[in-house]
Amino acid sequence: MNDGRNLTLLTDFYQLTMMNGYLKSGIYDEVATFDLFFRQRGQINYAVAAGLQQAIEYIRDLHFSDGDIQYLRSLNTFTEDFLEYCKNMRFTGDIYSVREGEIVFPMEPIMIVRAPLIEAQLIETALLTIISHQTLIATKASRVTTAAGEGKVVEFGLRRAQGPDAGIYGSRASIIGGACATSNVLAAQMFDIVPKGTHSHSWVLSYPTELDAFNAFADIYPDSCLLLVDTYDTLRSGVPNAIKVFDRLKKEGHKPLGIRLDSGDLAYLSKKARKMLDEAGHTEAVIFVSNDIDENLVNSLNEQGAKIDMYGVGTKLITSDGMPSLGGVYKLAEIERDGRAVPRIKKSDSIEKITNPGFKTVYRIYEKSTGKAFADLIALKSEQIGKPLTLTHETERWKKTVLEDYDIKELLVKVFEKGECVYDVPTLKESSQYRRQSLDKFWDEYKRLVNPHIYKVDLSDGLYALKQSMLLGNDDTK
Repeated sequence: MNDGRNLTLLTDFYQLTMMNGYLKSGIYDEVATFDLFFRQRGQINYAVAAGLQQAIEYIRDLHFSDGDIQYLRSLNTFTEDFLEYCKNMRFTGDIYSVREGEIVFPMEPIMIVRAPLIEAQLIETALLTIISHQTLIATKASRVTTAAGEGKVVEFGLRRAQGPDAGIYGSRASIIGGACATSNVLAAQMFDIVPKGTHSHSWVLSYPTELDAFNAFADIYPDSCLLLVDTYDTLRSGVPNAIKVFDRLKKEGHKPLGIRLDSGDLAYLSKKARKMLDEAGHTEAVIFVSNDIDENLVNSLNEQGAKIDMYGVGTKLITSDGMPSLGGVYKLAEIERDGRAVPRIKKSDSIEKITNPGFKTVYRIYEKSTGKAFADLIALKSEQIGKPLTLTHETERWKKTVLEDYDIKELLVKVFEKGECVYDVPTLKESSQYRRQSLDKFWDEYKRLVNPHIYKVDLSDGLYALKQSMLLGNDDTK
């Protein structure tokens, strides 16, 4: 992905053994429909979809190289017919997806793949890792940004990321989720992100005194001077020395940027530092904080009246602390057999693991009077949605709402058609702005970080009837 790697073998081994079996059984070219979605996990009430651009790049480049074929042959597991098939295999199907930055909810498709069974099976694992990881990090970033405010979060996570790819694509996803910049220079170069950073404690410790270190940094970067003030003693040494340097810079016609706090009681220190800076005439100097920041700490700092302008968020963002996996799944929903569409459903004793059958789409319903999102509706693609619209709870069917006047938007757009990309990929900045606009359409109650109000995701009458028929064993799927 942007680095020349062929990721076709980025898959689970059983995908290949199933593909070999599909070919041998003669069902490899039956058109299958798979849904990619996530189940309810942890505290999140919504997720921010991300990773589509990398998924597109992966699909475009899907091919088995000569080296891949040689490796697979060496495993003594696959037939020569299968290996011969792989030599010329390309993706030829259709893909529908929500846009990057879209707000999505558990159980509703983020992506739908309709392709020959053998192709759709191969791409499951890679799509899950690409979409699930970036969606996870974008969601965490959105939660932090919701607490801190737009334009106040810089992603600092590379050194704590679980490997280079997690750092690079986590940085990208964090921008979609609301971060305004990154410390990751490679990600900044690859994705046109603003790089941010000043100096560390080692800079201060490399000079005879803290003041010497501050002056040296100010001489090099007089108009972007942000000083880390907690190396020795924040209030007795760091802030007073920063003020001395800022006084000098101002006299020389420069505008110092501010200070950074990286340890201690951030609420107390920020309030004291703000008072000291203001009394010295540096009211425009910003206070930037880091040190294991997440949305919960930001909320707590806000409640304590902390005087913080910007947050550097590292470990807990790049690792999605508290929820290390999105729980994304990829399930077969329909297969075309003998010229007709046959819906498929996974049954389970756990209700949350029962899938929704058929070729579907997702609609977002907005109140006409407020412009706010009212509910999402998962429906069969063939269904007509008209007015008035009756929304019915997925399981408690006596709970109904009739909407006479509403706006509606289909969330899934066509990305690939017959193997060709037909989607104009937005810039990263546009995807981030799309997330902000989409999230603004939801009431604050749905965006609460703790115990959020549950947003309604309903099944259409047609989908509900199909699902119940299949659960009761009345479906004709054989």
